[in-house]
Amino acid sequence: MSEAVREATKKGRPEFRNIHITDITTKYKMPPSAIVSILHRVSGFGIFLMLPFLLYLLQESLRSEISYYHFGGIVDNVFTKIILLGLSWAYLHHFTAGVRHLFMDNHMALDKDAAQKTARWVLVISLALTVVVALKLFGVF
Repeated sequence: MSEAVREATKKGRPEFRNIHITDITTKYKMPPSAIVSILHRVSGFGIFLMLPFLLYLLQESLRSEISYYHFGGIVDNVFTKIILLGLSWAYLHHFTAGVRHLFMDNHMALDKDAAQKTARWVLVISLALTVVVALKLFGVF
């Protein structure tokens, strides 16, 4: 065997490793469209998981006047308000990102700059609407 062949067999094959979640979150700077896409999936999953619980609460609150006031008392708890605020953010973000996707389905804002701009708008609008919901939920107005 020649020297080059022996050297090649010693090196072996190159080693490819899987990318871990910490590599993605610490080494890479994600563009706004990637952040919106990930949050769209997370918010949809959260809404999906909480939907049976929300429907149960709705059913119980509509059962009688007493149960309505009982659940009204539960909503006055700060912990419950924080959970409702999180669900409100999930719905508002999922809705605004869905509207963005509808525009993109109609071949609008598909180039890179426009996609990043609309992604930023989704983040701003969903957070602004969540702040309005928070102010209403915590009794500012």
